[in-house]
Amino acid sequence: MTDMPPRVGFAVMTVSDTRDAATDKTGPWLREAIAADGHGVIDHAIVPDDIEAIRAKLRAWIGDPAIHAVIATGGTGLTGRDVTPEAFRGLYDKEMDGFSAVFHQVSYASVGVSTIQSRATAGIAGGTYLFAVPGSSGGCRDAWEKVLRIEFDREHRPCNLVELIPRLTER
Repeated sequence: MTDMPPRVGFAVMTVSDTRDAATDKTGPWLREAIAADGHGVIDHAIVPDDIEAIRAKLRAWIGDPAIHAVIATGGTGLTGRDVTPEAFRGLYDKEMDGFSAVFHQVSYASVGVSTIQSRATAGIAGGTYLFAVPGSSGGCRDAWEKVLRIEFDREHRPCNLVELIPRLTER
């Protein structure tokens, strides 16, 4: 498909009340991994565990035509402060149920039944892919290396997420 972007533009969000630029490990790792796979990291932010703060940043990124996908790390667990899935689901035009299913298969191989504690989710809003993955380094690494990097490889067959980018806002 000739309308595919020359490279995928990503934004990375770390969701945390306790991390800052000095203590965030998964956000910087994810940005490096995305760039190493030839994609662009357009923006990044550390956002508190607050539904409206998360949604405000997501809305800004959804409105940026250079950003094709957002990956948030953190806030997908079961504690009272974990609100990332609720923030994301409130913006979805379409949910990608298959992402969660595949992520849990991959995660099960790494952490066994403890994968039930993750509420990893994905969807599309305003033509932008949105992914919420665990804040643990292992969970974040599994999500990128074993699921997302493969689907964002334009050579992956039988299909990939890159070739759908120009069609996400079709009516």
